[in-house]
Amino acid sequence: MLNLKNNAKYFVLLPVISATLFAGLANAETIKTKNFSVKITRNCAEGNVTCNKLTYVGKDLKTGKSIRLNGKTIHTKGADGRTPGRFLGYEFRNSQYLYRVTADNKLQVFKSGKLILQEQGTLVD
Repeated sequence: MLNLKNNAKYFVLLPVISATLFAGLANAETIKTKNFSVKITRNCAEGNVTCNKLTYVGKDLKTGKSIRLNGKTIHTKGADGRTPGRFLGYEFRNSQYLYRVTADNKLQVFKSGKLILQEQGTLVD
């Protein structure tokens, strides 16, 4: 027999437990440019304004070679100089190279501070 009184608490807790588990799941977006496909995964909880646990997987569409990097979100600074403001995009470092994906889906690659590649991309499903 079912003990409804005891089982009722599980029905109440189920949505809370599910929401907690799904809030921690990574969410990803893919940007495609003329020559590259870039998948960015946010490994931070949903609702975090900033995230220092990003994964970048970039694939050269001509050669098939790929690179995997870790990075962070970038933002303007608020009036207090500390609070994050407007979202600017994502940054990923690889030695002397800086990979940036901007809020308007531009892929930029800098070498020693000099822009060496810039391609406009589109967000894909």
